[in-house]
Amino acid sequence: MSLPGVTQVSKVLHEGVISRHIILTVPAMFRTTFSQNAAVVLSAFMRCGVQCLDDFSSAVRGKPLRGGSIVVLHTHGRHGQYHPHLHLIATSGGYDGPGERWEHLTYLSYELLRRKWQWHLLTMLRQTLKTAMINPLVDACFTKYPNGLVTNVQKGQVPSQYQSLARYVAKYVVSPPIAVRRIDCYDGERVTYHYRSHRTERVEHETVDVDTFIGRMVQHTVPKGFKRIRYDGMQATKTFTKVQVVIQAALAKVAGVVKGAVKIIARLTYRQRYEQSSGRDPFMCPHCRSETCIPHFSERIACERIPALI
Repeated sequence: MSLPGVTQVSKVLHEGVISRHIILTVPAMFRTTFSQNAAVVLSAFMRCGVQCLDDFSSAVRGKPLRGGSIVVLHTHGRHGQYHPHLHLIATSGGYDGPGERWEHLTYLSYELLRRKWQWHLLTMLRQTLKTAMINPLVDACFTKYPNGLVTNVQKGQVPSQYQSLARYVAKYVVSPPIAVRRIDCYDGERVTYHYRSHRTERVEHETVDVDTFIGRMVQHTVPKGFKRIRYDGMQATKTFTKVQVVIQAALAKVAGVVKGAVKIIARLTYRQRYEQSSGRDPFMCPHCRSETCIPHFSERIACERIPALI
């Protein structure tokens, strides 16, 4: 992770404001549409994610609120195929201008967030593309997903340093669709790679011809000059200093907010980090797929399929 990227993210995190890591997804039925219209859709996609969260916070509080977001565009899933979605580090709440106070959301209604995201995404597609084919797709999406689209609000421990959050965000800007360590074999004609499936929660292997593999990689190339990471609202870099004074004054009026109690972010455990890097669960026996046979300090229980541990 490049230090400048981490430092830049760290500089626009407001002290005393709780932030959450939120993932906003796109249904599979729109992935081809996104890929074919990337030049005009992706920027609007990132903007509508920010608008959705402000609309959500305002609806919960019953008053207009302006939050802040660091938005990162991710166009690939674990298998390398086209799967556009947004990672946002968003303030949990927003600034109430007329009241000159910060409104913190201690509880998020996931049902409301899913419906808000569906409305904002589909409205953006209708307004941006304006084609005869998009309207039937939008109508079909409302019918297929009556409860809204998938959103993921991750929870975790409050990090002790700004860099914990910064590295988590910045890695999505620099990471390739398929890391070199996940390529298992290349014979000049076919490529075999592995990934951990969201559906099965197991490591899957896939073999494709080299042209297909290259196609899966280059489809994630964004238009020249496109910014994969953007700072919006209260996190905008151009107005950060001015906004910082306003936010600190607003926080001073909110009882129970402790200065320096920075952010909430999904920090990965050792087990999760190891699984991401190697594709293997370090707490699971590779032979019997059980956690119980792994030796512990207090007991030595050996798997029947491997030699007994001494």
